[in-house]
Amino acid sequence: MRIRNIEEYELEKNKFDADPEKFWAEKAEQFHWHQKWNEVLNWDFHKAKINWFKGGKLNITENCLDRHLPLKADQIAIKWIANDPNEKNIDITYNELHEQVSKFANVLRNKGIKKGDRICLYMPMVPELAIAVLSCARIGAIHSVVFAGFSAKSLSDRINDAKCKALITADGGFRGNKITPLKEIADEALKNTPSINFCIVLKRTKSQIKMEENRDYWWDDEIKKADNNCRAASMNSEDQLFILYTSGSTGKPKGIVHTTAGYMVYAQYSFENVFQY
Repeated sequence: MRIRNIEEYELEKNKFDADPEKFWAEKAEQFHWHQKWNEVLNWDFHKAKINWFKGGKLNITENCLDRHLPLKADQIAIKWIANDPNEKNIDITYNELHEQVSKFANVLRNKGIKKGDRICLYMPMVPELAIAVLSCARIGAIHSVVFAGFSAKSLSDRINDAKCKALITADGGFRGNKITPLKEIADEALKNTPSINFCIVLKRTKSQIKMEENRDYWWDDEIKKADNNCRAASMNSEDQLFILYTSGSTGKPKGIVHTTAGYMVYAQYSFENVFQY
């Protein structure tokens, strides 16, 4: 539920205090599950081991996209506002987003990406970033988003730590009125990333870049060849969803792993109430 006033907040808080597992089970019921969980929470803080909705099976993209299609197919899912007032804003409906995610998920599958493989995303703030994230989750690949401004060394460190098989980037990105040469930085990083099999490049700034044969592929070219029907992989609740790297107090980046079901349930509930959406 969306908390609308202090009285409703107190009711929610009291329900949580009385039975936390029942509280989160009720929140999880609204989602689409391939198989329901056996237990809501299993934890051991001494071993830093916490499992949410153990035994459950689902795909987070079916809950982001597919379940909304019957009633909201033509509703706006992503509203992208350009930084440059002369650039056209973009509205993407749930139906359009579902199609684009399915296509790019098939691009990844066609290039050999499987469930459990890791993919690095080094992209500007464009709708294709969200599409790439969802496409990875659609097929059970684990995504690692690296801030599009980090150095080649920072990028290669994160790629190597996660042993990513693919890099998704762009020719460049706009930061105010300046261009960040993302592909140029990526090329430098890829000199020292033996796990990478291919790189997909989005045309964003129309910068002059080098494309290495049999490694680099244009986003638009690959999308044109892809089918728009992609069955979602069935994921265990505790399967990895994404890795988020901190800068690390020791100077070495540390990858924080987020798993599927617990992240989904808490993200939805907090978004609903923090943003009052």
